[in-house]
Amino acid sequence: MILLGSIVNGAAIAVGGFAGLFVGKLLPDRMQKTLMSALALVVIGIAVPGISDSQKPLVPILSMVLGTVLGELLDLDSALIRLGDWLQRKTGGRGKFTDGFVNSTMVFAVGAMSIMGALNSGLQGDHTVLLSKSVIDGVSSVIFASTLGVGVLFSSVPVFLLEALITLLASLLAPLLGADVLAEISSVGSLLILAISLNMLGVTKIRVLNLVPAMFFPLLLCKFL
Repeated sequence: MILLGSIVNGAAIAVGGFAGLFVGKLLPDRMQKTLMSALALVVIGIAVPGISDSQKPLVPILSMVLGTVLGELLDLDSALIRLGDWLQRKTGGRGKFTDGFVNSTMVFAVGAMSIMGALNSGLQGDHTVLLSKSVIDGVSSVIFASTLGVGVLFSSVPVFLLEALITLLASLLAPLLGADVLAEISSVGSLLILAISLNMLGVTKIRVLNLVPAMFFPLLLCKFL
């Protein structure tokens, strides 16, 4: 089944998030804050190696610039926040719904494993990467939900939709997805993961979702650079 990896990944986040709602009641505030900081450091560890995947430094630079301009024009960050606020109202405002929904969606949906895993599922029928990511996301969602609440559980929906969309489109884009393109996408995605981790640590307040279009520009730029 072509969407097996996406389905398992979304389910792992939902189950982990549900479990985290109960675990959170057992954790004092100080421990929750420390866990969030620890998770942010792990995210940095995941992000940094992927940045060096780029073989054409100009591609990620231009991708970040052009993608940011497009993202700001579309204001994707505000759109996701509005969606989170709407869901918060529908669920009675339990917990830090919007923060949980937005932050966990960005962590789980943006990155080399999401993109490359979905591509592998679509191009080769190989779900290994997404299944491995499911284990990581399932454990992480327990921690996220214990600190950020029920919004983490709902993040499973956009994660599934994004990965499923990429998987289904992958066969159509196959001629464009050479090794060089994947390397540049991985590099840009890793930069976005690093931005997420800095936000988690409270160092920055980057509107990461407005940077997401940058991940798609290597498809075009690798043709000319």
